[in-house]
Amino acid sequence: MPKLIKNGQLIDDDARILILDETQAPEELTLADGPVFVPFAVWQAHKGQLSGRAGLGVWLDSHEEVEDLAPDLDSIGAIALNFPKFTDGRAYSAAALLRTRLGYKGEIRAIGEVLRDQFFFMQRCGFDAIQPKAGKYSDTQLADALASLQDFSSPYQAAIDQPEPLFRRAARVA
Repeated sequence: MPKLIKNGQLIDDDARILILDETQAPEELTLADGPVFVPFAVWQAHKGQLSGRAGLGVWLDSHEEVEDLAPDLDSIGAIALNFPKFTDGRAYSAAALLRTRLGYKGEIRAIGEVLRDQFFFMQRCGFDAIQPKAGKYSDTQLADALASLQDFSSPYQAAIDQPEPLFRRAARVA
């Protein structure tokens, strides 16, 4: 069972991330029971049946727009944003858009090529769950990464997790 960092804790997670191959048509797919993240194309093809289903999440690849999910956000419990390469940062912006402009309150999960060095910034952009690829990190390495999220006591810049920059929060002596 894969481990992930969620809301400041290291947990086991049994949600599958469904990845279609080029021979599978989203319209013809039948989903098994249990927690699963489906690709956006599957959501579009089956949203009437999947809407409000417990344990269901939708995942978007980096080239897909979060605004396309806007009409359905109330019926989606979790959204995963894929990092196809560690150098592709579009999911940071997507998470921030979900939290700010679209007001999404559910889980936002980082999946794909997520690196320990990026976990803190992912958290600042609105991600509350971080799921590295299976086998990328040992349980000990993930526990160390979780502890490292506390390395910065008070970030200077404003972000999703702290909308006020430090100079506005700090008391000054005149």
